[in-house]
Amino acid sequence: MSNKPYFDPDFENHLERINGPTCRVCIDNESMEDCTVVKVDSVKKQGLLLEVVQVLTDLNLTISKGFISSDAGWFMDVFHVKDEHGNKITDQKVINYMQQGIDTAKGTPKSAKAKAYANKIFRPEHQNGHTAIEMSGTDRPGLFSEISAALADLHCNIVEAHAWSHNDRLACVAYISEQSTDAPIDDPTRLATIEDHLTMVLQATTAPSPSGNQANQQEVKTAGFLGGSEEGTMTNVERRLHQLMLSVRDFDGPSGPPSLPAVTSTGSEESDEEGRKTMVKIESCDEKGYSIVSIDCKDRPRLMFDTVCTLTDMQYVIFHACISSGGGYAFQEYFIRHKDGRALSTESEKERVIKCLEAAIERRVCEGVRLELCADNRVGLLSDITRVLRENGLTVVRADVATQGEKAVNALYVKDISGNEVDMEFVESMKRQMVGPIVLQVRNETKGQSLPDQRSSRFSMGDMLKSQIDSFFHSFVTIK
Repeated sequence: MSNKPYFDPDFENHLERINGPTCRVCIDNESMEDCTVVKVDSVKKQGLLLEVVQVLTDLNLTISKGFISSDAGWFMDVFHVKDEHGNKITDQKVINYMQQGIDTAKGTPKSAKAKAYANKIFRPEHQNGHTAIEMSGTDRPGLFSEISAALADLHCNIVEAHAWSHNDRLACVAYISEQSTDAPIDDPTRLATIEDHLTMVLQATTAPSPSGNQANQQEVKTAGFLGGSEEGTMTNVERRLHQLMLSVRDFDGPSGPPSLPAVTSTGSEESDEEGRKTMVKIESCDEKGYSIVSIDCKDRPRLMFDTVCTLTDMQYVIFHACISSGGGYAFQEYFIRHKDGRALSTESEKERVIKCLEAAIERRVCEGVRLELCADNRVGLLSDITRVLRENGLTVVRADVATQGEKAVNALYVKDISGNEVDMEFVESMKRQMVGPIVLQVRNETKGQSLPDQRSSRFSMGDMLKSQIDSFFHSFVTIK
């Protein structure tokens, strides 16, 4: 009889599963009639759920249902996804990108092609060689316009920019280059000058910080040359915007009545037409040592990314989750613990998590008028566009600016500078006057109707706006 211990021949298979070589991604188009089922089975690691959701979000896929479990060192989840038109995923190229992207997120890419996923699939080419600059601080009407003008004065070309405004705070990530060479800006002295100038612009507000500490509200940081990392992917830019908003405490909101107690629920003051509010609730699961976070709100694209991103960046680990949506609403339930293994124990911590999740849900939602403009790109173009809007009583509350070849494509969400809804007759009159070399796409995303007493005065501004646009935007071309 051998003295050697018994060795189960299947043990190697178990080790292989535990250590990850057989981590699987299954994309199933057969099980469901109206959606594609994505199954991920992998070794658990912190942040993996967010990375997988990032992959799906990068492809503009909508997650209609999700089931997540990551206890005992193993990560398993199932997503029901649809494309931006509400159909299941049939494009094999998109399916391949999904597979490669999730393999990369797990840290076990199967091929060199998968390793290049982040740079070749989702990363715009112009981000490979430009300087990233981050700005955050107290917002005020026209601030984004002032930032654009400051960069133009500094002879910086804005290759791409994304800005969010929420609860009197602003976060902006911009990719810039030298005006003369279109090369990245890497000289330390030049970068310091840019930072100092933009800091002065951010600090020029006359309104006090809602938190009472204005000195700590403004920050400008150059993130340096972007060459080969994944930081340029769209969702990573959006994750950075979430982090910047969190750093300036946009979840505190403008001064107003106190929120409801955290242990019950709280919601945004704005409700939809049926009176249903965004509700976030935290309960305890003492048997398993979890805190259960429940979210009930209107559904929209990228909602799961925003909530998972916030919990992850607040150092919470999601062990189980159930996500569902239907009829225009979404319900999300997360079983979480802090990264150190403890559940949420104090009322103040629960209240903070609730407020931060509400802010994450609200940041991306812009109730205003979306203006889409396309032009030959040039230094100062964005400054000119936003200046015209500001001089005509409109302020930018969100911006997504990009270049496509020699063209600049600007998507700007604007509101009346006084806080009132934008008069759509005024916008339509502006659009009608932008004929010939100027084309403007307009989409109204504001609830309700414009105020009748605004109509006559705002409508009369059309001639002035037209003359200003003619002088500033002579380079605009018709969108084919």
